[in-house]
Amino acid sequence: MDIRSLGYLRIGTTDLAAWRRYTLDLLGMVEGVGSTDTTLHVRVDDRIRRFSFVATDADRLLAAGFELPNARALAEAAEELEAHGFPVKHADDATLAERRVQGLIHVDDPAGNPLELYWGQAQDHTPLGTPYGNRFVTGDHLGLGHVVLPAPDMDSAVAFYEHLLGFQLRDRMKLPPAAVPTGEPGRDFYWMNFLSPNARHHSLGLYPGALPPGIVHFMVETDSLDAVGYCLDRMNAAGVPIASTLGRHSNDHMVSFYAQAPGGFQVEYGWDGLLVDPASWTTKEITADSLWGHQWNG
Repeated sequence: MDIRSLGYLRIGTTDLAAWRRYTLDLLGMVEGVGSTDTTLHVRVDDRIRRFSFVATDADRLLAAGFELPNARALAEAAEELEAHGFPVKHADDATLAERRVQGLIHVDDPAGNPLELYWGQAQDHTPLGTPYGNRFVTGDHLGLGHVVLPAPDMDSAVAFYEHLLGFQLRDRMKLPPAAVPTGEPGRDFYWMNFLSPNARHHSLGLYPGALPPGIVHFMVETDSLDAVGYCLDRMNAAGVPIASTLGRHSNDHMVSFYAQAPGGFQVEYGWDGLLVDPASWTTKEITADSLWGHQWNG
């Protein structure tokens, strides 16, 4: 399956105003065209939107959108998913118009996480004009960043993404039982897995527990360490709880911090993420989350 990148996230929220302040004023993103009183579209690059926050009755992931190159690739993906027992739903014209894409199918992964596979997203050719001069590392080849999704049945989830969707398993890490409060009793450890369809070290993380919002965190990458520091200052000034202090991860080498987000999950804001050569990459077990820093609070 020819998936290229994580293209967008759609997130349901009970506090749209909070996400507006969080994304535009703190993360330094830009409001996209087509926003309404009930939906906030957000730009971080030349795509018409990378995030959509939709007013709903509960905070939850509505969809993780993964991009394919063209109509043929999407049709082949739909056939392959159906052949392996994963029902797909083809988007109607209204959904295509709302998403600003040329083709789209809906499918759930084995954990029930809602996915949208699509091609032909519209661009916005106007200057981005971020409020602090910050720039995000994205593009067709890397996508918006990464997302971590819950996957209590880890073996089924890894098989789905690696063997069916064509992602490459990059690294694995053992988590102690205390890190997975919704896990099975009596387990000595749980695997967390990191995968990607492109050169970004991971576009997807799979966490072995269940979480009500259906998302653990998403990450956006900036092009400078100073942009990360300035954002951290803005978070502190606004009184946003910092879930993890500044640090450098051991697997993707990202220098980042984690902040609590309005939806009951976290946002990672980083710089200097590792790019890999998929043809020469060897999957490894990492034995520490970070090389330094990333002290977790609570």
